[in-house]
Amino acid sequence: MITATNLSKSFGDVHAVDDVSLSVAAGEIYGLVGPDGAGKTTTLRLLVGALRLDAGEASIGGLSIIHQTEQARVGIGYLSQRFSLYEDLSVLENIRFFAEVRGLPSDEWYPRCMEILDFVGLATFKDRRAGQLSGGMKQKLGLASALVTRPQVLLLDEPTTGVDPVTRQDFWQLIIRLTAAPRTPQGGDAAAVSIIITTPYMDEASRCNRLGFMLGGQIIAEGTPMELRATLKDRIVEVSGSNLIRIRELAAEDTDVEDVHAFGGRLHLRVRPGSADQVIRRLKPSLRASSPPSRETAGARVARSIPPTLEDVFMALSRGD
Repeated sequence: MITATNLSKSFGDVHAVDDVSLSVAAGEIYGLVGPDGAGKTTTLRLLVGALRLDAGEASIGGLSIIHQTEQARVGIGYLSQRFSLYEDLSVLENIRFFAEVRGLPSDEWYPRCMEILDFVGLATFKDRRAGQLSGGMKQKLGLASALVTRPQVLLLDEPTTGVDPVTRQDFWQLIIRLTAAPRTPQGGDAAAVSIIITTPYMDEASRCNRLGFMLGGQIIAEGTPMELRATLKDRIVEVSGSNLIRIRELAAEDTDVEDVHAFGGRLHLRVRPGSADQVIRRLKPSLRASSPPSRETAGARVARSIPPTLEDVFMALSRGD
């Protein structure tokens, strides 16, 4: 459904997107993750045709974004990072506007709008002004507007940033229903929607079928969440204690420890392949000898290697390791 080959886009000397290729099948959720400035938003804007490509080719449902731009856009629903609808219009008026702009005739736009509002849980708020909605409800309205023309493809740019955990869960349930159910909310036949989503949340990334990790405008790693976690198998050691600052200093001195980062009230050490047990053996006596047990290292504990998380993978890739 989505194919991109060697996409490139520069702004002056900044290579925002540099030779990016990806493909997304029908019904697949593809997550673009990476640090700020990695090129994720620019990639989505290239795919929707909002920016002109410097090089490369992209197609949506077999239609070229370069040569068949308007026809390709018919099959795309796009939700930007910032709320971009009309705050002085009601919920229903906003969706009606986008329905009519996209060519839905007058006898079709109202039932379709109500169908999609019911789907996203906003039917009872149809007469409320968009400017009076909460942040999560605004994102649901944005999703409803993107869905009003039954797109084949959804491009979602950090759609849950800044909303509460309950709303994030609700939003993801909607996304999963769109890709998993072969029928519309009212039972009509429909193809599964393909989705590209950018997200800063690793718990959301774990829900994607596949992930592409972007850094410096390039996709430097790609695979399922399980495949990406497997790249750090047996290389994460968890350490906890009463003085994490001192423990971190000690761990960083070990030549087999490649990186140390805080993970809640613990530390995650990324170690060289095959060195986890040796690091643990060396670190335990160092901790005991570093200061009186009753003070700085009281309660220090070194666990055996733990299964890596996507956060561990994110940190490793962000540092170019």
